[in-house]
Amino acid sequence: MSPQQRPLPASQIELIGDRGAFRAEMSRRWLEPGLELVTVSLIADSSALPPTLTLTWREPLIDVAAYWTTSTGSARNLHADWGGGWVSAKATSQAPVICLISAAGGNRLCIASSDPLHATRMKTGVVEETAELTSQVRLFGGARAAGTRFEVSVRIDRRAVRYERALAEVSEWWAGDCGHVPTPVPDVARMPMYSTWYSFHQPLETVAVEEQCRIARGLGCSAVIMDDGWQTMDAGRGYAYCGDWQPERIPDLAAHVARVHALGLRFLLWYSVPFVGIESRAFQQFRDRLLRIDQGVKAGVLDPRFPEVREHLIATWERAVRDWDLDGLKLDFVDSFSDGAAPTEGAVGGRDIADVDEAVDVLLSQAMARLRALKSDFMIEFRQSYIGPVMRTYGNMFRAGDCPADHVRNRISTIDVRLLCGSTACHGDMLMWHGAEPVESAALQLTAVLFSVPQISVRLDRLPEAHREMVRFYLAFWSEHRDALLDGSLRAESPELGYPLVSAATTGKRVSVAYGDVVVPVGGEGQMLVVNATRGARLALSCARDLGERRVRVHDCRGALVSERVTSLSAGLYPVEVPSAGVVTISAT
Repeated sequence: MSPQQRPLPASQIELIGDRGAFRAEMSRRWLEPGLELVTVSLIADSSALPPTLTLTWREPLIDVAAYWTTSTGSARNLHADWGGGWVSAKATSQAPVICLISAAGGNRLCIASSDPLHATRMKTGVVEETAELTSQVRLFGGARAAGTRFEVSVRIDRRAVRYERALAEVSEWWAGDCGHVPTPVPDVARMPMYSTWYSFHQPLETVAVEEQCRIARGLGCSAVIMDDGWQTMDAGRGYAYCGDWQPERIPDLAAHVARVHALGLRFLLWYSVPFVGIESRAFQQFRDRLLRIDQGVKAGVLDPRFPEVREHLIATWERAVRDWDLDGLKLDFVDSFSDGAAPTEGAVGGRDIADVDEAVDVLLSQAMARLRALKSDFMIEFRQSYIGPVMRTYGNMFRAGDCPADHVRNRISTIDVRLLCGSTACHGDMLMWHGAEPVESAALQLTAVLFSVPQISVRLDRLPEAHREMVRFYLAFWSEHRDALLDGSLRAESPELGYPLVSAATTGKRVSVAYGDVVVPVGGEGQMLVVNATRGARLALSCARDLGERRVRVHDCRGALVSERVTSLSAGLYPVEVPSAGVVTISAT
């Protein structure tokens, strides 16, 4: 057993904090060597609010290169025990997990909480005096209802496994033992889509949108997401006019949806879930049932602890699905329910739930149940940061956070989502670029999201023909190899460097994407595809053993065949000329 797998002495795990009216019990159970479950139970003789307690321990800092959480983005650095690095997670924001990763991609320490619904804070930091790690998990946070018993478990994984496996098994644990069963994912949620956001923003035009849909269908898209703007004639990018949800800009929305359906595309519609704009009738209706008024976006934030607020939102979505024949919803700003100071009123004054996150859980679980009763394959999209295990129970599409034209951020964000989302469809942020971009540069937007579902958001009718050929080629490439890209075993190298090499493999096939100047291993799969997602014109391949004769074909980013030859691949390094954003395919002869 390695030092990192060796069990810690029981005295090194402590539970700190004033128990108040509760008795605290802590138990430890080893699930297998290197993997343990620490369970903390609070018991009181009469109903009371639980105290916030901290589970803490120390261990040696050995071979750690990256600090992975759902909120770190490109910053994977370690933190001092007195500094930053805290993970703040709850149902509507992030996920309660930390993974420390070695330079070789091994799991060094993976910590997760069994309660992703309520507020949890956790951190692992470096002790400067001793070169140790100190871990802290703050339990029983949030304004939940009083009770006589509370319990939470912390999963501590020090096994010598790849970090991708450690995180995937946390996701499986949440879905299994912790009871957060993901909602079904229809196949259309796993197919490329067109989005109106970057291409139109709020000034939507039905004729132009339908033309984009026609072209998008021919390029390989299966659905369109109509974003903000359909509900108002205002184009000021704020939310002052949200809340009434009448199709002011598109009065005959049902006919528009029908025309899009006739083109062969499903139709999803955007809603900003918690916002009632200060200019809306709904603002006056619910003025006394708000969490707060956000002057920055010029909208009130609804308080979901009121049953009439939840019913208003669900009924609004139900009517839209029935009246306009919608196939899904893009539910935005769910994380805004929990922005700002935590409300303390509890289940009083007409509220029937004390905790805001519990109320959001009831709202969205009831909404999905009622919407799926209308259409069994209904789709709901959420975006970072609300991509945790609770959100998987009612959302079947998780999208990377907004990063317009930033293919580096999009790559990192989609891989971050993929590592925890299991079978839930991971979508890249909507793809946009300027029409004057070199086609190879524009193609990097597509290559960035190959391990997720692409969403296109450019005016397709205004693109140069070369760009449309590139989009057609890469969407066809993605669809042909979706079995590996979405469902294969994922390996994302060097998270501390932004995942410069990512691969996914299924039986007989491996797809690798080089996002930097790296050496790409080539194995004995029947088909090996390597994408050059750089602006260079060469890839370096490495064969660990003699592979014999192989056919090597190179295509550019528009799908044109650049070269084809049969060559003998023995053990060693091989430079291959591949155009920027091109693809090399290695297969049996």
